[in-house]
Formats: sequence, C-alpha cells, structure tokens
Amino acid sequence: MGERDVFELRDIVKIYRGGHRAVDGVTLRLDAGILGLLGPNGAGKSSLMRIAATVTRPSSGQVTFDGVDVLARPDLLRRCLGYLPQDFGVYPNLTAREFLGYLAAAKGLPARTGRARIDELLELVNLTGAGKRPLGKYSGGMLRRVGIAQTLLADPRVLVVDEPTAGLDPEERVRFRNLLGELAADRVVVLSTHIVSDVESVAADIAIVAQGRIRRRGTPEELLRASAGRVWEVLVDPAEATRIQARHVVSAMVRTPSGVRVRVLSPDPPGPAATPVPPDLEDAYLDAIHQPGQSNHGAPWTASR
Repeated sequence: MGERDVFELRDIVKIYRGGHRAVDGVTLRLDAGILGLLGPNGAGKSSLMRIAATVTRPSSGQVTFDGVDVLARPDLLRRCLGYLPQDFGVYPNLTAREFLGYLAAAKGLPARTGRARIDELLELVNLTGAGKRPLGKYSGGMLRRVGIAQTLLADPRVLVVDEPTAGLDPEERVRFRNLLGELAADRVVVLSTHIVSDVESVAADIAIVAQGRIRRRGTPEELLRASAGRVWEVLVDPAEATRIQARHVVSAMVRTPSGVRVRVLSPDPPGPAATPVPPDLEDAYLDAIHQPGQSNHGAPWTASR
C-alpha cells in the first residue's frame, strides 16, 4: 500500500425514515491492519459498514480514501474493495465455481486470471471438493465461506466484513481469523462483530460501538486498563444472585456446589464478600457499552461465556 492509502470516515451520521439515528457522529481513521468494530446487535455497526462499503450514503459526514472524496467518486474505492455483508445472497442453481466466475467477470478479471484465482480461494476457504456443487445444497457455514472467497477475488486493498463468522463452526472460525490476520499485513481490514472472541485474537485496534457511537477505542491492553478496578466476583446463593443481576451488569454466572459465582461490573463492590478480579476483554466491552450516560446503563446484562 502507498503512503496515502488511508481510509477515513469523519463525523458520519445516518438517520433513517422515522428519525432513527443509526450512526451518530462516528469518526474513524484507518490504515493497514485490522479494526475490530465490536458492539451489540442494533448498535449501528451494519449501517456504518454499508456506508464504508459505499452501499449506502450517510445523512452527513465525509468518507475519503487516498485523500479522495468517496461519496463523490465511489468507484475509486469500489475497484479495490472487498465487502461481505451480514446477509449474503447467492444464486442457488449456480455452483460455487460458476458463482465466483460470474463475480470475477463483473469485477473485470480476465478469464484465465479469474479461474486461477478461484482455484486459490476455494482451497483457502476449504471448499475445493465442493466447488462443483450447486449453492442451493450448501450449508449455512459453507455459504459463508463462499462469501468470504468472493470478497477476496480482486485482491482488495480494503476489506469490509460484517459478522463474517456467522454460521461457521469453531474450526472454520479459527481458520477465518487466521486468514484475516494474514490479509491485514498490507491492507485495511474492518471486521464488524458482536462476538468478542472474533476480535480479541486478531485485532490490535478495537472500537466498541453502542447506540451509533464509538464508546471506546484502543488496543486490547488499553481497553482492559480502562476497566481495571471495576470487575468483581462474589459467591452467593441463587436468590442473591438474582438480586445482583437486577442491580448490576453481570458478565457471568456459574453455579457451583457452594453457590452461584457471579462476575459483576461495578465501580464499587456489589457485596461485602466481593473480591476484585482482573478484567477480560468481554468485561471491558460490557463496561464500555454500559457506562452511565453512554448506553442502557440501567439495564441488567448477562453475557454468555
């Protein structure tokens, strides 16, 4: 990538019909590497990703790439963009090879180059043996892998992937995260997800999103430091566990022979027997989206672990 290969979104606002403000003044400056965009469903991540991919226009704000206004000249970005939306549609009667061949032609790849690239990508996403099977007979996870392959057809300089591991089994999930890590060495990668484990192993830069705004952004270590001193564990009976859950953000509840071990996010101890524990990234995520004045801070929340 060149020195000016910088992708930037400035003061992005997206307001839908009825006045719903899905994105509320987001600014992001990106260069080579992975940005993990982490937030709950409904946080505005997909709206932001569609704007980044030039699928929709913001209500206000600027998008630039290589210093050029993408809103005025979207083709500049589209020529070097790979985009995997959350809802990825296919033609069920086409085989994976036919479908990828159609997309390769649409992207302007010469036929011979396209065929070689498709061979590489089917091997990369572990679908070589199923390349001649109609897509209508693929499982959800296999279709997701076809979606991942199509984002890479033109060897994009910017890769925008929205909930890319949906439908993938644990082994495929690891494979995809490793692939993203390799791709990010020399290109911009934006990975949107609500699953903490999707970003903690690959993203050195994480932005936590809630209610259309960036709540916190930093390295995993910086996010952990921001939540230090705010995570507690306490062993209580089931009735008290329910009361704690009603009053606090709870990131884990584990039943043991001695009672329920509750992991709580709070500036103060949730009870006399509570002990402080180091935060993990899921704690930091929940802490960021539930800070007072930032997002639904009065609502109880229990994360799955």
